[in-house]
Amino acid sequence: MSTTPVRPRASLLLLAYLAFVSLGLPDGLLGVAWPSVRGDLDVPTEAVGLVLTAGTVGYLASSVLAGFTLARIGVGALLAGSTVLASLALTGYSLSPVLAVLVGCALLLGLGSGAVDSGLNAYAAGAFGPRHMNWLHAFFGLGVAIGPLIMTGVLSAGLAWRWGYGIVAAAQLALAVAFVLTVRAWHREPVPTGATAGGPLPPEAAATASAGGPTPTEAAAVGTASAEVAEAAGAGTSAAVPLPVGATLRLPAVWTGTLAFALYVAIEVSAGLWAFLLLTEGRGVSAAVAGGCVSAYWGSLFVGRVVQGVVAERLGATQVLRASLAGMAVGAALIAVPGPAALAVLGLVVVGFAAAPVFPLLTLTTAERVGAAHADRAIGLQIGASGIGAALVPGGLGVLIGNTSVQVLGSALLVLSLALIALYEWGARRPTAGRPVPTVPAQPGGGSAQPGGVAQTSGPVRPVVDGR
Repeated sequence: MSTTPVRPRASLLLLAYLAFVSLGLPDGLLGVAWPSVRGDLDVPTEAVGLVLTAGTVGYLASSVLAGFTLARIGVGALLAGSTVLASLALTGYSLSPVLAVLVGCALLLGLGSGAVDSGLNAYAAGAFGPRHMNWLHAFFGLGVAIGPLIMTGVLSAGLAWRWGYGIVAAAQLALAVAFVLTVRAWHREPVPTGATAGGPLPPEAAATASAGGPTPTEAAAVGTASAEVAEAAGAGTSAAVPLPVGATLRLPAVWTGTLAFALYVAIEVSAGLWAFLLLTEGRGVSAAVAGGCVSAYWGSLFVGRVVQGVVAERLGATQVLRASLAGMAVGAALIAVPGPAALAVLGLVVVGFAAAPVFPLLTLTTAERVGAAHADRAIGLQIGASGIGAALVPGGLGVLIGNTSVQVLGSALLVLSLALIALYEWGARRPTAGRPVPTVPAQPGGGSAQPGGVAQTSGPVRPVVDGR
């Protein structure tokens, strides 16, 4: 059966893009603002660790909880409330008189950002195709790039760092108002009761299948590994019926996917965080040129998501994912090889461009790995794990660099990239994650489920294998 993707509603797509920009803005502010914050609040340089830790704790908690509560409160309400919270937190940043208040605001900002990130990723995974999914995450990179420009402009104008956070807080508040006004528009249609594996797909289900999610036929096939998934994802039961939490946590694919997200984000953040030090201290590049090279790294991430979003829609998510993972390893190898600075810069750009579609496409294909009924929860866990990977691994690399040499960065990135490839391939080939479904000749007038759990439809049945 051929299906045609449904064009996402323009207003919601625009809001989603703006929300991802807003997620990246605070990340870009702190690095430029911290020297001024440190002097203003009279705290040591290492106190930034308290701010980062508080933000990570809030992000982790809210992203995981959002995945498990999304079906109860709805996407629109989650986005509206979380964006309001983020706006209040950023306002608190701009008014903080002491470090303790700043740390508390960082916790609130993490709570708001994690929920927005998890909620939007879960919604987009079911409503958007590969192109828009990649472009959403490209806009996050745009936000990260704009943040330093805002703070730099504020400080260059002779204003206090607090004005930078105030400007971003006002932008977040405007976005929160937009989410409040569109709460009801963010509903997601459940799979109708009676849309069994053997029956024809309704338009909503066909759109979901074309956007990257499993069809009811595929969900029933995945049920050979999990009876709960088959029952809730299309075997005569509405997908809106929640499953026990334990049913999700017992799926190996949930945990392999969660670890993959932690590894990926660890690579992305570590490369961006330590590249400046590598180029200046390890390869003899001037600070001004090294800063431009780090910007080129983040720029390649943005460009890669724009370009490869289109490519993934044409070639398929799996092919692009595998090529991207291999490209990350090649880029890391270029960084690891001792040589001129240009080689390391080329490696950084290759890593950035290759890594670009990995996060969005892993998110998009979550339902294929774990089943539609578990996808929201799994995405919440994955987003939370990405926060852990972003916080722990780059810090651990900093300790390693401090005790050895900054030259170890390339080798560390290569090891992490190879581990990510191995984890992805292992998860994709696990027989319990999804088994090939034998095709059965179609019967005139529709299909029916045959004994043994083999679904029979009015068209050919595509074998379902996790991640492929």
